[in-house]
Amino acid sequence: MIIVDTSVWIDYVRGIDTPQTDLLDYELLHDRVATGDLIIVEFLQGFREEKDIKIAKQIMDRLEYYDFLGKEMAIISAENYRKLRKHGVTVRKTIDVIIGTFCLEKGFELLHNDRDFDPMEQYLGLKVKR
Repeated sequence: MIIVDTSVWIDYVRGIDTPQTDLLDYELLHDRVATGDLIIVEFLQGFREEKDIKIAKQIMDRLEYYDFLGKEMAIISAENYRKLRKHGVTVRKTIDVIIGTFCLEKGFELLHNDRDFDPMEQYLGLKVKR
């Protein structure tokens, strides 16, 4: 299973052809995509039309689901944020640190198109799906 970041989902629903959206297509065909609460929030908040929201919810409902954050994951995410800061890296969005930490802790690969995850791969060992 892989986790797909919102950065890829947005390109995917907009019909933008990238290596990541091509890989998402492939992984969806083979039922190897999971999602979680934080990605669903980010993904759904971007839609304006009810018909589009309905379709987006249907997409998310078909995927294996995980709660990304709880007390333990919050503490580990904060530790990872501080580790990155020691390397001179400030991640722009805390939610990305949480998603990256969830993947690290659960052994999932992350499919993304967001530079905030690059230092997590470099310094924390985040597995990225390519």
